[in-house]
Amino acid sequence: MEYRRLGRSGLQLSEVSLGSWVTFGKQVDESEAMSLMTLAYDSGINFFDNAEGYEAGASEALMGAALEKLGFARDTFAVSSKVFFGGSKPTQRGLSRKHVTDAAHAALKRLRVDYLDLYFCHRPDIDTPIDETVWAMHNLVTQGKILYWGTSEWTAQQLTEAYAVARENHLTAPTMEQPEYNLFRRDKVEGDFLPLYELFGLGTTIWSPLASGILTGKYNDGIPADSRMNLPGYEWLKAQWESEAGLVKLEKVRKLAAVAERAGLPLTHLALLWCLSNPHVSTVILGASRRSQLEDNLAALDAKAKLTPEVLAEIETIVDNKPAGPSRF
Repeated sequence: MEYRRLGRSGLQLSEVSLGSWVTFGKQVDESEAMSLMTLAYDSGINFFDNAEGYEAGASEALMGAALEKLGFARDTFAVSSKVFFGGSKPTQRGLSRKHVTDAAHAALKRLRVDYLDLYFCHRPDIDTPIDETVWAMHNLVTQGKILYWGTSEWTAQQLTEAYAVARENHLTAPTMEQPEYNLFRRDKVEGDFLPLYELFGLGTTIWSPLASGILTGKYNDGIPADSRMNLPGYEWLKAQWESEAGLVKLEKVRKLAAVAERAGLPLTHLALLWCLSNPHVSTVILGASRRSQLEDNLAALDAKAKLTPEVLAEIETIVDNKPAGPSRF
């Protein structure tokens, strides 16, 4: 396992990390969670990603119970939460000072830790001034309840505004962004955010490196009955890949699978290693509902040498979606 700095910060995260979206509290029980986290930790993973919105807090509660029983030394791992999707009442959602604070306290209890290493604004909140959110995060940092704060799926413009507020008021600025990034979603990480890596030292903890499983190749001949696309509540994901645009991408996946085979790689490994080849990626968040899945994903780290410039060029020809550069913001 190699480790990368989280942007310009001094925090070093494992190049791959373990996330809990869709799995913990839905597909994975406490025993399975402990097995996955033990494998991750013993393999060198030091970052576990979570959010208040994952299974309405059940994901964090499950991870917290597992962390307590496993007894990992607190100074050997980092854990995150995200704030936005807390509940149905007005004070239970968004990025107001109240909800940001309440959600942090609730996450600490569910995860059974004294502080959060990373705390993300899970989505932008158009109903809350950015300066209010920045102040709320800064206060939590000064109180020792969080160490680093960041965003998820914010635009470059919104991030720039947050940095401006922090700089003007001598507050703690965001350290990281958690965008979707994979062979089919590149615009933010490779385009819009490009100036922010140098200007602000932005780090990225990227999610969905396998495009919700599409880049495993398991959907090439249809949707398996036990896949996440058939889970209740994820009908939107199924519709996305059954659309005309989704079918075009599936054809590209078949071509990528042929490239992977020629390179001596499973398609999954090709997709993960492609994400890791970007130096602006601080960590790639892996999701797994079974130990065998995580074992397979981790095995990709031993095959980095197979992702040659020639293979990267073939990939680029197939996906044909490299961003031209930052869009205007």
